[in-house]
Formats: sequence, structure tokens, C-alpha cells
Amino acid sequence: MAVLDWVMIGGYFVLMIVVGVWAKNRVHDSGDFFTAGGRMPWWLSGISHHMSGYSSAVFVGYAAIAYDAGFVLYVWWALGITVAMVIGSFLFAPRWPRLRRRLGIISPLEYLRIRYDLRTQQLLAWSGTLLKVFDVGAKWTAMGILLNVFAGVPMLWGILLTGGVTLVYCTVGGIWADALTDLGQFLIQLVAGIVLFVAVLGALDGLPSVWTMWEDLPEGNASLFNNEYTGLFVMVYLLINTLSYNGGTWNLAQRFIASPTGSTARRAALLSAGLYLVWPLVMFFPMWAAPLLLPGLQDPEQSYALLTTQLLPAGLVGLVLAGLFSHTMSMTGSDANAISAVVTRDILPALRRAGSRLTPRGELTVGRVSVFLFIVVSMAIGLGADSFGGVIGLVIVWFGGLVGPIAIPMLLGMLPWFDRCGPSAAISSWSVGVAVFALTNFVLDDAISTLAPDQVTAVSVGGPVVCALITFVLVGLLRPWNDPAARALVASLGEDADDATPDRARAVRGEQDGTHA
Repeated sequence: MAVLDWVMIGGYFVLMIVVGVWAKNRVHDSGDFFTAGGRMPWWLSGISHHMSGYSSAVFVGYAAIAYDAGFVLYVWWALGITVAMVIGSFLFAPRWPRLRRRLGIISPLEYLRIRYDLRTQQLLAWSGTLLKVFDVGAKWTAMGILLNVFAGVPMLWGILLTGGVTLVYCTVGGIWADALTDLGQFLIQLVAGIVLFVAVLGALDGLPSVWTMWEDLPEGNASLFNNEYTGLFVMVYLLINTLSYNGGTWNLAQRFIASPTGSTARRAALLSAGLYLVWPLVMFFPMWAAPLLLPGLQDPEQSYALLTTQLLPAGLVGLVLAGLFSHTMSMTGSDANAISAVVTRDILPALRRAGSRLTPRGELTVGRVSVFLFIVVSMAIGLGADSFGGVIGLVIVWFGGLVGPIAIPMLLGMLPWFDRCGPSAAISSWSVGVAVFALTNFVLDDAISTLAPDQVTAVSVGGPVVCALITFVLVGLLRPWNDPAARALVASLGEDADDATPDRARAVRGEQDGTHA
């Protein structure tokens, strides 16, 4: 890294902190901090959703997959998310802002107290918070690896640097800071990605390499499916991505909750889907070409960073690294905001006497403290990521296997087809999913390892999700639940009610809190 590269990185960090301080002036209470007061434009929500959906783990763990397996990365990840978001734009995204308008929620789990009961809400809140700490820890580890390759920065200091800057702007600016920095980060990554794309073309045979290089890559790298990434793997991850990107990952639900109406949330979801369809084709191209430019690489996780340092001049290396920072800080910042909302509005009120809430100003203070603590703990997990299988182990196995049991009651609970699935269905679904994850990854792991590679992933990652889904449906059929308030809430989410003012939403929330106290 040359001096000019460090100037680019330093300028980027200063810009992020300035944006956070500026956004602080727009935050007056907990509603502004967590949901932008329901005033986020659809285009900003869509870009923020897209940027919050992937981090530097893409440029480490997924770069290794692109190096070893090729084009299938686009099929199972980017194309899968595109399909998932198109589905969600009609089923899930519009229902999130309608929940805010009906009930005044600022946390994606807040409505579960009415839809199910307090016990179900707390179970999902505590387990989801714990899981997200590990997921974000993988992101810090990935950024530490990239900084180490780029500039020789030790892992400890790389994690402390990225986490420290994220901690500042997220703590003071809330979701407005997240969304506005997402926009700036999107523009930075757009320029950085195109620069490296052009540099790789120049190192090959120019523009025709987009079509011709596939013949020179290792066998199978040009195929839609390769190695363990078969059609079965893709179908499993389509289910996981549908649950995760439509709100099972709480920070992504926050982007929709912050939208003014259901129709604007749908447009945001479709914009994010379009970006996932197009942009990864440019972003992944250097990773796919890496076997030609860096043959026989011992550690494929370093391929993207090595391409950048070898092909780009001083200054542009710093720009690309700033783009990698942007992805990590975008996702981790939005995760911290979502977790803080859950802690502030779901966990702490249940621990307080009579389940009472703090004042809006008190919630704002607690929210900022929660963001601070979440980032600190996740950084500590990142420093010990090797104990959990490294970056890919944390992202694909742990998060992929456990997000379903938490997301299924959340998302399906909003749909009228499952309105008779009550607390028993939700808790049984979660319990079965977690039990299957433990069995497949810690008890039966030796027996499962003898299966074909794609079957190993399908069982260890897809097994918990599929079993949780089946359990949720079966228990709902065998033990149907009939709660008039919950069924009325689900029915009201089917269409926008333009006369549902914020004052009415707060009133409804107060009535429901009194009913379920």
C-alpha cells in the first residue's frame, strides 16, 4: 500500500464519521434512530438493503468459492437472492411497513408479542441476537484478512480499526447514518468494482475475455453447477435466502420497516433484486478470472486482495479497499442497529417490572449503548473465528443453518395462510430446527461426512430449515390456534390503509400492550 492508498482509506473513514455526526441531527427519538420515522425513500431503502446484504466475507470466503468452483457462485448466491427478493416483494416486504403503521413497531420482533405471545417473542429475540453476534464476527474476520493481505496490518488491529469507525457512526446516527453511508458506499464500490473489472480485462485479452476466458478455466468453472454446489445445494439456499433477505435477517427487515408504505417497500425490494441480478456479474468477474492470473494459489481466500494489489496502481488500491470496507461496515452497522432495536423494544421491556417501556429519549440512550456493546462483542468473536470453522464456517454453516428456525415464525406469521399457527407451532419449529442443527453438525457429523459433498451441505445447512418449516406447518394443522386479535392483525397486513396515521398506530400499540401485559 502506497501513501496515496492510505490517504484514500483515511478520507473514507473521515467521511463515514462526518455522515454519522450529520445524521445525528435527524435523530430525535427511538423511532428516528431505528426506523427513520418511516420516512426513508424507496430508492434509498433499496440501495441500503442491497448494500446491507453482503460484506467483505464475499471478497474472502466467496472469492475462494469463485476460484475453486467458478460461475456457480452467481447461480446459488446472486441469482438466488434475486429470485428470493422478487418473491418477497409481493409476500413479505409490503407487510413490514404496514406493521409499523398499524402498531408503531420499531423492531422486527415487536409484533410477535401480539401475533404469538411474550414467551415466543423472547425466545426468538434472545436466540437471534446470539446468532447475529457470531455472524457479524465473521465479517470482522474477513475484513481483518483483507487488511492483512493488502497492507500487512495484524488481524487484531484490522478488526479494531474497522469496528471502531463503524461503532462511532452507528452509535450516533442510527439507521439514517446506516442508509446514507450505504449510499456513499454503493457509489464507492461501483467505481472500485468497475476499475478492477477493467484492469482484469487488460491483463487478459481485453473485452472478448468476458466470453472467451471460460474455455481456459479449470473444468467445471463455467458450469451452472460445480463441485458440491449442485442443484440440490442451490434449492436449499434459495429457501434460506428467501427467509433471510426478506426479514429473517433483522437488519434487512429494518429497511422495509423504515419505508413509508407497503408499495414503497415493494419498490425497494425490486430495486434490490435488480442490483443483485446485474452488479455481481461485474463484481465477481475478477474472482472468476483469478485461476488464470494467479494459478495454483494456496489460499484462494486471498485471491481478490492479491489481484487488486498486483493489477492496480497506487491510489486505486486504496479505492478498492475502501469499497471492501464499505460492504463490511454497511452490513455490520445495519446489524447493530437492528439488534439494538430488538434489545431496546423486545428484551429489556420483558425484563422490566410489569413489562413497562422506557420513554422515547430513554430508549434512544439504551439503543446507542446496545449498538456499542453489540459491536464490541462481535469484534471479540471475530478474533476467535477459527474456533467456529473460519469465515465460511460461520457464514454458510452456522448462520445458514440457524437463520431458518428463527425466521420461519417471523415471516410466515405475517401470512394469512398460516394464521392458525400459534405459539406451539412457533416454539416447536424453533426447537426442532435447533435440535437438527446440533445433531447434524456435532453428533452425526462423522456419518454425514461420508455423503456426497452437496448432500453434506443440504443436510447440515438445509436440514434444520426444512425440518423447522415442516414442524411449523404440521403443528399448526394438528393444534390450530384461534386468537381473534392475532388473526385480525394478520388480515390487516394484506393491503395499505392510507388512513392509518402515526397517532393511530401508537394508539393501537398501546391498546395491544395493555391487552397482553
